[in-house]
Amino acid sequence: MREQALALVRGVTDPGEALNRLREYLQAHVLRSFHECEAFRPLAFVGGTALRFLHGLPRFSEDLDFSVVSAEGYDGKAWMAKAKRDLALAGFEPEVTWNDRKTVHTGWVRVAGLLHDTGLSGMPEQKLAIKVEIDTRPPAGARCERRVVTRHMTFLIQHYDLPSLLAGKLHAIISRKYAKGRDWYDLLWYLSHHPPVEPNPLLLQNALDQTQGLGRSDAHAWKSLVKARLDAFDMEALSADVRPFMERPQEAALLSRNNLLTLINP
Repeated sequence: MREQALALVRGVTDPGEALNRLREYLQAHVLRSFHECEAFRPLAFVGGTALRFLHGLPRFSEDLDFSVVSAEGYDGKAWMAKAKRDLALAGFEPEVTWNDRKTVHTGWVRVAGLLHDTGLSGMPEQKLAIKVEIDTRPPAGARCERRVVTRHMTFLIQHYDLPSLLAGKLHAIISRKYAKGRDWYDLLWYLSHHPPVEPNPLLLQNALDQTQGLGRSDAHAWKSLVKARLDAFDMEALSADVRPFMERPQEAALLSRNNLLTLINP
């Protein structure tokens, strides 16, 4: 398995692309480990990495995000321990940490040696890290699906459906105190579908109520809320933020105010 990881970046001249490929390969290992210990009974896969693995989003992602959909069978610490064992058996040098003291449980998988062996770092001890976040009290209203994924390896995942994933993305765009180019690029991707994806209104409303207060924002007015946020940001900075994660970095230029406004109000 380690040799497969090395083969993924052999001949890749762009260090950023090589790093993205390696990280995604390790993400697939963690997802398969979670599948094998039946973590996807209580968990649903969400966020940008879910879009990447499930729907072919043409950008790489850093973190693995999940929402708890059933308390029965939840054991994040054990799932992370299995991921560590599986990575070690695959020939890697993993270090795993776990913190469940807050509502969002957080784990880290750090793998030493891989960056050095691929020429991405001159320091053998430098680690490639993947963050795992599990929201144990997500807003209600999501709809879940199950799918077999065959990206790098094969495993079964429970995940939010596309309208529910969009609701989560819109909530992040509307509520996040700072701007992430990856959020806005993902919105561009959603709205470029024909017909465009419509968000799950119940989930979006519950998410807005949870973070902003009951009735402070109307999920059905999400287009106005998004446009108000859009006016406050430097689009060149957002484009620069997402560019290192793009399969084709030149496509980051598509992230412009005019393009977004055209898609929001076709």
